Amino acid sequence: MPRRGVAALAAYIAAIVAANWLTSRFGQVHLPGMALEVTAGTYAAGAALLLRDAVQDTCGGRWVFAGIAGGALLTAFTSPSLAVASTVAFVLAETLDTAVYTPLREHGWARAALVSGCVGALVDTLVFLSIAGFPLTAAGVGGQLIGKAGWVTVLPVVVVLAIRQVGRAVPRHSLGA
Repeated sequence: MPRRGVAALAAYIAAIVAANWLTSRFGQVHLPGMALEVTAGTYAAGAALLLRDAVQDTCGGRWVFAGIAGGALLTAFTSPSLAVASTVAFVLAETLDTAVYTPLREHGWARAALVSGCVGALVDTLVFLSIAGFPLTAAGVGGQLIGKAGWVTVLPVVVVLAIRQVGRAVPRHSLGA
């Protein structure tokens, strides 16, 4: 496995564990300045959805599920009350995410990451909140989707696209190349 793959897999597992630990420790929190709620691990869970794509690209699809297994095992030690909810939610979300990401990846990373991240965020949110015993309210689901799909999927993709665009617009000789 390439070093980038090892790093992506480690980051993916860490994001899963962080999401569960934060949620176990702090529960639901209010988004500042909004009438929305999120579980405290929402941003880490959203990062896991994006990192899943990096794991698939660098290691292959089977390593995504190895990462979920690793995250589930560590979550069982750090946040046992959320281990089942997290594992079921990640397996379902990542299965759908992979089914969307893989065919779209041929047409570019950004489209694949955006669409699969939004699908993964929706499934992960509904399944996790239901199994973990959090209420399925408009404020809770809406906050989760803004956190996972908006801030952690859309924003990084837009930043990457902007950086790529700037890189194309600047002549190579002005970069010292």
